[in-house]
Amino acid sequence: MTAAQAATEPTAAPTFRVRRARTSDVAAIKRLVAPLADRRILISKESVAYFESIQEFRVAETEDGELIGCGALHVMWEDLAEVRTLAAADSWRGRGVGHALVQRLLSDAADVGVQRVFCLTFEVGFFERHGFEVMADQSAVDPEVYSELLRSSDEGVAEFLDLARVKPNTLGNTRMIKWLAGRARE
Repeated sequence: MTAAQAATEPTAAPTFRVRRARTSDVAAIKRLVAPLADRRILISKESVAYFESIQEFRVAETEDGELIGCGALHVMWEDLAEVRTLAAADSWRGRGVGHALVQRLLSDAADVGVQRVFCLTFEVGFFERHGFEVMADQSAVDPEVYSELLRSSDEGVAEFLDLARVKPNTLGNTRMIKWLAGRARE
């Protein structure tokens, strides 16, 4: 093959896979989140928070082991979970990393019996393409569950409940929810 032919030959797109996160991935997860935290799209967390929740995370990695995306599924209640810390490396945005992570997290949600999945996002169009809808009302949970959730110290729960104390951190984000297939809306 000549150099000219090689230059015009299509090259195979690099591939990636989604897998469970490991404790050894925490540094790479922090690197993926850092630029988004700097732009106030995601909230920066201490390493200990990632280690404490590593079992909630999935990561996307290239064939050579480079971490190019991450996302977590945090169960909030019997029938409710949150997609959080969804991030893709800038060089991989628009190449299916976020899609693959969301699909896996939604599958994980169904596996554990969750009926509704919540997210807080600036990427409304992205989540709409995955079946999420903007939450139009504040009654996503019944009053008894709301009362129980108020006892949680988790900031994601406070964001879901739209509590005033988290407004400075979440200003501009949109609360969205998805009902999983085969589940009836309340």
